[in-house]
Amino acid sequence: MSQEYCVVINKRKKRLCVETGCKASARGKTDKCVAHGGGKRCVEPNCTASARCKTDKCIAHGGGNRCVEPHCIASSAGKTDKCITHGGGNRCIVPNCTASARGKTDKCVAHGGGKRCIEPNCTASAQGKTDKCVAHGGGKRCIEPNCTASAAGKTDKCKAHGGGKRCVVPDCSASARDKNDKCVAHGGGARCIEQNCKASAAGKTDKCIAHGGGKRCIEPNCSASAQGKTDKCKRHGGGKRCIEPNCSASAAGKTYKCIAHGGGKRCVEPDCKASARDKTDKCVAHGGGIRCVEPNCKASAAGKTDKCIAHGGGNRCPNCIDWIDSRGGSVKYDGYCATCFKRCFPTDARSQVIYAHTKEIMVRNKINENFEGFVHDRPLYTGNCDCTHRRRIDHRKLIGNTMLATETDEYCHRGYDKTDEEIRYDDLYMIHSGKWIFIRFNPDSNVSKVDIDDKLDTLIETMKECIGRIEREENTELVEIIKLYY
Repeated sequence: MSQEYCVVINKRKKRLCVETGCKASARGKTDKCVAHGGGKRCVEPNCTASARCKTDKCIAHGGGNRCVEPHCIASSAGKTDKCITHGGGNRCIVPNCTASARGKTDKCVAHGGGKRCIEPNCTASAQGKTDKCVAHGGGKRCIEPNCTASAAGKTDKCKAHGGGKRCVVPDCSASARDKNDKCVAHGGGARCIEQNCKASAAGKTDKCIAHGGGKRCIEPNCSASAQGKTDKCKRHGGGKRCIEPNCSASAAGKTYKCIAHGGGKRCVEPDCKASARDKTDKCVAHGGGIRCVEPNCKASAAGKTDKCIAHGGGNRCPNCIDWIDSRGGSVKYDGYCATCFKRCFPTDARSQVIYAHTKEIMVRNKINENFEGFVHDRPLYTGNCDCTHRRRIDHRKLIGNTMLATETDEYCHRGYDKTDEEIRYDDLYMIHSGKWIFIRFNPDSNVSKVDIDDKLDTLIETMKECIGRIEREENTELVEIIKLYY
């Protein structure tokens, strides 16, 4: 009897929606389906949505069955008594996955459920009522002219144009991150879990970029962060590159050129075309960027430190980092300075070409052509113990009781600390307590405008004169300093 009744019911003609081409059933006493405005409507003013279940309001206005969880006002999903957030509705069938199954599929978005993007080889989820993902133009788009970005949240603009939830800090117009009401700069979004680190966690990781979070460069033994949508760091060619022909440098900021070709923020000083540094609006020469914290020092702080190179800032060479005259390390030499790398790894192929064409080697070769017995760039040994002093001299020779020292001071050592220079003299005198003659030789032409060959000839003549005076015991001062082309 019940089977006959069902058959009769199934064969009964149903009323269709009167809209052309619509095969859905007309609802209630109306002649249209729910999608076309049929059935009972929401009583809220200006709302055209369908009233749900036995209520007189739509889901958005509180109609229909609600989630039974305390303080939750969301709508219950499907035939369950909870909302999707609290576990209601169909769940993803993938083991250990608690996410909600999407649409008419039995999987969540992450596991391939729901409507997918129709673009070839794209596995992303289609957005909204469109058949494409956000990356391929699906979903609601920003209404700003010529903007192709996706509209954020329930707004009609992208985040860049003010859409989505904004930061609640006064006078801040940045976008609020995740479920917080603040932007990244004011503490919003996921934070790095490292102790005392206030930076934002990168990507889906729980650490900031500096502590290893986010996508990393795929090059072997490289721990740097991958840039943009690429899988490499800037040094290995990742990120946006300069558009100038034959230029492989990284594009600066939001521009399409490197700093050398005019990209990035420029210095605001009149007629200055240099790049503005860090968060300032001026170049280094005009006081921009982070400055050295040493008193009365106007130099620029090096790297991620708060001091200039002369005061020990920047990445230091691990071999001479504890020396008072330590040098900066170079990526080219695995973090070592060129001098220490050549000394520590003499068989390395890079050591064979270090200093091959520098001015110091030019001076050394010139001295070796004219004199014998000069020691080049080696530490001094004290006579009272077997320790090696950290101070070095470019070219030295002990003649009698006088040490003749020739120093190649490129650019007059203008970046060196004068106090350290005085301490250096004292340290050297403690090793050799006899007489000293220092010849401080500037090989560069920025001051004197004299050709390097003529300078070298003058240096040799000066050294010969000093050797003659020493042999005749005419040098009477304990420390004598001769500066050439300063």
